[in-house]
Amino acid sequence: MPMIASQGLEKELDMIRVLLLGGTTEANQIGRALSAAGIAGIYSYAGRTATPVPQPLPTRVGGFGGVDGLASYLKQERITHVIDATHPFANQISRNAAEACATTSTPLIAYLREPWIETLGDQWRHVDSFENAASALPGRPARIFLAIGRQHLAPFAAQPQHFYLLRLVDVLDTALPLPNAEIVVARGPFTLEGDLALLRDHGITHVVTRNAGGEGARAKLDAARTLGLPVIMIDRPVLPERRTAQSVDEIMRWLTQSACLGV
Repeated sequence: MPMIASQGLEKELDMIRVLLLGGTTEANQIGRALSAAGIAGIYSYAGRTATPVPQPLPTRVGGFGGVDGLASYLKQERITHVIDATHPFANQISRNAAEACATTSTPLIAYLREPWIETLGDQWRHVDSFENAASALPGRPARIFLAIGRQHLAPFAAQPQHFYLLRLVDVLDTALPLPNAEIVVARGPFTLEGDLALLRDHGITHVVTRNAGGEGARAKLDAARTLGLPVIMIDRPVLPERRTAQSVDEIMRWLTQSACLGV
């Protein structure tokens, strides 16, 4: 009987075809878990990284053309389930995924990292946008570790008196909007020792970051606490209500249950 049940589950899993919206460490872990389980899927990169991590699943790069384009893609590719494991600040694709999945009745689950929580010794100032983060910087010249990626630098051009240290996955192929900046090219996860050295070597006085959560990039917060540096924390955008999970195992259980229920 167990063998018959197992064979039945394998047959149901064979009917699943997943679209994995990725680009994060957790998405890479999910991709490996899908491949190991023999579940068919497509890993989708937004295309903002020049050298994405190789995946065990077929990959696609680039946008879908908004909600309608994504809905059409789900139908054309016969996608049965969508996993949104994008960055917590990739709000546009997450909104599009929620709407497209609702339109096509495609089951959706989002991997949601736990946000970083302020602890004793932290000096955080919370803001709700990149523009307000730039406005929260001091008027006098300071040395800023701007840990926000490459997409949202423009608001900080309004504060040209500061030195900005940027840590990016790739070298920028466009001109920086900041007159006094330095780029460090590196890919996480990062360590406390490494980030302490980075902040000290560049004489950093303030840290600006998004509340991305997770472990891979939190070292800069621990380093800021150790050095007594203020942190301007950009809070997460509000996203549509959807089913969420906080582990790869939870994602895989959801897929298995969906297969058993024929959802």
